[in-house]
Amino acid sequence: METHATTILAVRKDGLVALAGDGQVTMGQTMIMKHAAQKVRRLHDGKILAGFAGATADAFTLFELFEAKLKEVRGHMVRAAVEMTKDWRKDKYLRKLEAMLLLADSEHILVLSGTGDVIEPDDNVAAIGSGGPYALAAARALSRHSDLDAETIARESMRIAAEICVYTNDHVTLETL
Repeated sequence: METHATTILAVRKDGLVALAGDGQVTMGQTMIMKHAAQKVRRLHDGKILAGFAGATADAFTLFELFEAKLKEVRGHMVRAAVEMTKDWRKDKYLRKLEAMLLLADSEHILVLSGTGDVIEPDDNVAAIGSGGPYALAAARALSRHSDLDAETIARESMRIAAEICVYTNDHVTLETL
């Protein structure tokens, strides 16, 4: 699935998790519609961080579905992610949703897609969206070669992505656990 017009990044380091998202909303390839969108939120009484890339209405549908699955499995993020992704892939309506989710709790970072992917990164860094590869590269370098904490790494990596990706801006929403 191609995702455009956003950057969402999760970083875990030294027991701290940071999830950051830019604020730009782009229509097509030529117009910025909004500079300060909120693409990152807290779920399950603030214990889980979630960000989305893709169509906004589709992402809200996925947030609602994921929150319902979280309630079913009493807040176990990995189980909820697997169960939701099964439904996402099987259901005719849900299969057409064009969005991805990046989730983090105190133990895991997960990338979810409508093709059935539930991916946990090997190196405690993950990113989605058109600026994701830039933020991911920056975060990996900063994580491996500095003493910066997860929040600082996420903020600086988002700044770097905003300097490179035309679909990413420097109005960052950042949440930590």
